[in-house]
Amino acid sequence: MKEKLYTIPINDAFREDCECPLCAMHRQLEEDALRLTMAGYMVDDQRMESNQTGFCEKHIKMLLTRQDKLGVALMLNTHMETVINHLEGHKPEPVKKPLFGKIKDSGNAVTDYTEQVSGSCFVCNKIDAIFKQYLKTICYLYKKESDFRNTLVSAKGFCTKHYGMLYQAGIEQLGGNVQENFLTDITKVYIENMKRVKEDLDWYIQKYDYRFKDEPWKNAKDAVERSLIKLNSIYEKKEK
Repeated sequence: MKEKLYTIPINDAFREDCECPLCAMHRQLEEDALRLTMAGYMVDDQRMESNQTGFCEKHIKMLLTRQDKLGVALMLNTHMETVINHLEGHKPEPVKKPLFGKIKDSGNAVTDYTEQVSGSCFVCNKIDAIFKQYLKTICYLYKKESDFRNTLVSAKGFCTKHYGMLYQAGIEQLGGNVQENFLTDITKVYIENMKRVKEDLDWYIQKYDYRFKDEPWKNAKDAVERSLIKLNSIYEKKEK
């Protein structure tokens, strides 16, 4: 299979020895987005976008661990200014409480804006846009490249979140027998490897029973960490 620029991150992730190649892809996208955010915060277009969206709790904490705390302060400063300017001119919009029952969601401008700005993130938006393309490309490679199909069915599975996203992508991007085969293959890979990790987790738990304390650990020493990948998408790249 001849690699193209847009397929390299996907092939690299599927070659990685990990419990979810999509987690590996997402983590690399996240690192790239954080780095580019700090490298480009003085770029007008980027600053205008981050002023409107702000950052989620996870990513603002990750940005604060970077060396350039002043850069984070500048982004927060202008984002805060944008929020103040948007909300400062709004007058209260009294809503009459009904005699019986609760106040219906009226979609007032203040609540709509605060929910929108609290639920948006500049870094998440950058990651999600590219990750959606990755899902489409995985479906394309499965359809067109037999080597990739073999790589996919040999993978160590997926986390639950990314299995679901991949399943949905298969429904949207593929049709006919190709779709059926894709959904069958990813489901088999997901279930078999969930069972594999659960067996390791079972043995990890049994090892704390005095009757098994002298038995070998087999593959169970990191079973908790691998279970967290499968169930919660908590991925950390292995150190070489």
